[in-house]
Amino acid sequence: MVVLFEQKHDVGGQWLFDPDVEKEDPLGATKFMEVHSSIYNSLRLLSPREIMGYTDFPFLVKEGLGRDTRRFPGHRELWLYLKEFSVHFGVRELIRFNTRVEYVGMLEGNGVCGDLGNDLKWVVRSDRVERNGEVVEEVFDAVVVGNGQYSYPQLPSIKGMKTWKRKQMHSHVYRVPQPFQNQVVVMVGNSLSAQDISMELAGVAKEVHISSRSQKNFMEGFSKVISKHEKLHLRPQIESLEEDGRVLFVDGSFVVADAILYCTGYKYSFPFLDTKGLVTVDDNRVGPLYHHTFPPLLAPSLSFVGIPRKIIAFPFFESQGKWVAQVLSGKRKLPSPDDMMRSVQEFYRQREADGIPKHETHDIIQFEVRTDIVGSHSLVVIDRSQVLTFFFLLLPHLQNAVC
Repeated sequence: MVVLFEQKHDVGGQWLFDPDVEKEDPLGATKFMEVHSSIYNSLRLLSPREIMGYTDFPFLVKEGLGRDTRRFPGHRELWLYLKEFSVHFGVRELIRFNTRVEYVGMLEGNGVCGDLGNDLKWVVRSDRVERNGEVVEEVFDAVVVGNGQYSYPQLPSIKGMKTWKRKQMHSHVYRVPQPFQNQVVVMVGNSLSAQDISMELAGVAKEVHISSRSQKNFMEGFSKVISKHEKLHLRPQIESLEEDGRVLFVDGSFVVADAILYCTGYKYSFPFLDTKGLVTVDDNRVGPLYHHTFPPLLAPSLSFVGIPRKIIAFPFFESQGKWVAQVLSGKRKLPSPDDMMRSVQEFYRQREADGIPKHETHDIIQFEVRTDIVGSHSLVVIDRSQVLTFFFLLLPHLQNAVC
């Protein structure tokens, strides 16, 4: 039996828009994030709907009241698609909503050496809203971690950042521009979201200053927009933040700002997961992971779906899900732990030789999934991301139920 733990009230993960951000620390300085979704109100898809859907459930245009029929629809349309998927394939019946996983760890007495990943069992402690803080502990044969990668803010280290008294927040909790009405805003970062949000803020703010270590990554079209917009200003990297409200830049210039908005990306975080150090996050590299999915010493009983970035998410994670399902159902086999570890180390060496920094380990263009995959295991899936198809694929393969 497949059991899904979902901390929110509905499916969708990142695509379940949450306007209530007041409960969240503006810089994400908490172990567990109260707000999972980082989607702002006006966000639209960057990819056309034709490539966003799962292979057995295309992301088609749906006519009707409130439906977005555009090729690049708003975020709500994708959430509705995921809801329809979960109903069509009966996924909802497997989900424990409003349940947060507090701890996942190896059952005491399990050894970890050689090929014992097949024999490991996992303790899962979860807290459901209706239980009023009562934590339930269960044991499962396998765990698949799919909690997403766009919830825990990645922040820069800036002199004076901890003592700057004015508004600071990460784009994780940005939803609408109105709170910045008539303010001087400094935005840190030059990602697509930073460019998108800066244009939105320019409609209400007094000034918007976009600070970046490098201006090479700005799209040519956006650079032209900035040059013609009196409220938008390009700035170099920040040198320091002063208590009087000044933001000093490395070229010696400064502005007196009302707010700083960090559009500086996200970091991988698994605050619930205890692997005794066998899986770590080092400079945003989750590892060691064989093909970004299986930790060699803990496979196949532990796997990760949704780690790779810079990919077409849904089809890619569907392929990951099929691979994991086949391994857990006994239909495919993984290489030995030693062979998987050698493969991981060779991958790291190649990335280093190519001049790719460690924090971009999981940024990939293509990913060759070897559908190596397995026998009657019960499975727990911690899911707050976009891998719903994974659960449907598992159902034909998993007979043994643990609830």
